[in-house]
Amino acid sequence: MAQVAQIASVDPPKLEKKPVKFSNLLLGAGLNMFEVTTLGQPLEVIKTSMAANRGDSFAGAMSRIWGRGGVLGYYQGLIPWAWIEASTKGAVLLFVASEAEYYAKSFGASDFVGGISGGMAGGVAQAYATMGFCTCMKTVEITKHKIAAKGVKPPSTFATFMDIYRKEGIRGINKGVNAVAIRQTTNWGSRFGLSRLAETGIRKVSGKEDGQKLGSFEKILASGLGGGLSAWNQPIEVIRVEMQSKTEDPNRPKKLTVGSTLRYIYQNNGIRGLYRGVTPRIGLGVWQTICMVALGDMAKEMVEKVTGETVTAKH
Repeated sequence: MAQVAQIASVDPPKLEKKPVKFSNLLLGAGLNMFEVTTLGQPLEVIKTSMAANRGDSFAGAMSRIWGRGGVLGYYQGLIPWAWIEASTKGAVLLFVASEAEYYAKSFGASDFVGGISGGMAGGVAQAYATMGFCTCMKTVEITKHKIAAKGVKPPSTFATFMDIYRKEGIRGINKGVNAVAIRQTTNWGSRFGLSRLAETGIRKVSGKEDGQKLGSFEKILASGLGGGLSAWNQPIEVIRVEMQSKTEDPNRPKKLTVGSTLRYIYQNNGIRGLYRGVTPRIGLGVWQTICMVALGDMAKEMVEKVTGETVTAKH
């Protein structure tokens, strides 16, 4: 009898399948909307400008952006395209990452492996479900500003979008989507996995290995480390920007793939060219991860207090 009790006492906690709730999707959309409207969009604009204009320094990129409209230049493409992207990709990320992490753990994965699995699955879902369309529309918005700068009245954003669709179809609208998928899956796989790994280290140092909740500063520290370190994949981001840009260069391959774009950038700008924009990218990664992981945990607690329901999203 004593042996039975001893065996029962060491059984791992049962992993339960949690129901999918609308509050999970709403939470993800709200967190990403907050992120992009505050620091996210300015950092995104700086990062993209440096990746597209690889001869620019950080100061040069800032000057270029300021010349497009002062402070508003840093929020170019925010309304409505960045808002549409943020509201949809945040919901997709939380839903898919939560489900994927559950299934990974059901097969015996650790918190670290489960976190990476959830993040990677969520990143791929983001790319193919929403981000191809949204990145196309943001590119259209930037192109319109370039045409206006030449003194030509630009067509409406929707008219330009339809022109791309008529000429190139679905592929034209989703140009660079494979690079986006690689970027997103490595982004969120790194962020969630490294954040969980940092959290485990913080628990060991602080003596909270028995499941006690981390403090706000400890959550933000773990999230910030995960976000900053996830910038290792900057080359794929530079490749993505080049594939979606409207650059006219006779030496540029007419049919761009991830591989041909990589060779083109390396031949023209070397290794340094593949890491242009990495500084604002680190800042963006830290801020995004803080919003989705640290602030996400805090927001879940607030939602549970207000609604009386248990929010099941993991991130």
